[in-house]
Amino acid sequence: MRALLVVNPAATTTSARRRDVLIHALASEMKLEAVTTEYRGHARDLARQAADSDDIDLVVALGGDGTVNEVVNGLLHAGPNPEGLPRLAVVPGGSTNVFARALGLPNDAVEATGAVLDALYEGRERAVGMGLATGTPGTEDEAVPSRWFTFCAGLGFDAGVVGRVEQQRELGKKSTHTLYLRQVARQFLHEPNRRHGTITLARPGEEPVTDLVMSIICNTSPWTYLGNRPVYASPKASFDNGLDVLGVTRMSAVTGVRYATQLLTSSPERGPHGKHVVALHDLDGFTLQSKAPLPLQMDGDHLGLRTSVTFTGVRRALRVIV
Repeated sequence: MRALLVVNPAATTTSARRRDVLIHALASEMKLEAVTTEYRGHARDLARQAADSDDIDLVVALGGDGTVNEVVNGLLHAGPNPEGLPRLAVVPGGSTNVFARALGLPNDAVEATGAVLDALYEGRERAVGMGLATGTPGTEDEAVPSRWFTFCAGLGFDAGVVGRVEQQRELGKKSTHTLYLRQVARQFLHEPNRRHGTITLARPGEEPVTDLVMSIICNTSPWTYLGNRPVYASPKASFDNGLDVLGVTRMSAVTGVRYATQLLTSSPERGPHGKHVVALHDLDGFTLQSKAPLPLQMDGDHLGLRTSVTFTGVRRALRVIV
């Protein structure tokens, strides 16, 4: 087997020595080329080359969710082709590693490497669905390049939180769950649209859902983790289905605390609920349109401001080693 290992040297939970050990373990079982990323988007470019080649059977992403997202976008640059594209394997090296953990992999890089090698030996893999976001035809965002996401996206409040966290990290702050919760509070205090949402969700054959303050799109469950605690925005979301949406139409101080508490105490059986909550399950496609530009995030990566995004759930987009 010929494999490409894409290594993010800035991964927060893997030291250089530990990465060397993991590379040696993988190289002992396959013909491995290990490449360290040197710039933002490098993982995508490497995976794209692998997708276009005829001799790469497997692409292994060693890094956090951002690295995995880049690799997936490179592999799927020409569209889904589960049988024709290299398979994907993930070794978690970030601070949260939602995609890897949602697949059932250990959160420790060494243990996950062992699990990946066992899965390869036993031939365990699955075809997973992915989410695709594109610029909406006929809008000012029409020309924005399409982008795949593996586990979540968001337009509005949660994307604003992601943007604040990224700003703090650029200032040298470590990515911790305390930092994230602090930015949630700051986003709430400065959110101009929390009482009257600007987002409308439109889908074929259905009445539009209006006045959303926040819209979280889930491709799997859980939505994220706080330490070892899973957080379920859309408990029914699955790699085997379309996309789920959690929307909130009002976020006063009272409702904000209520829904934050529901998220923190959510379970596989129940997520946030109430008068101002909209929960939609297994959607093949829909569009989010905002009256004002709002922040957009995908897989925890802040992508700037948008007024309209069209989302599609693509089943069986990629084969993944599990």
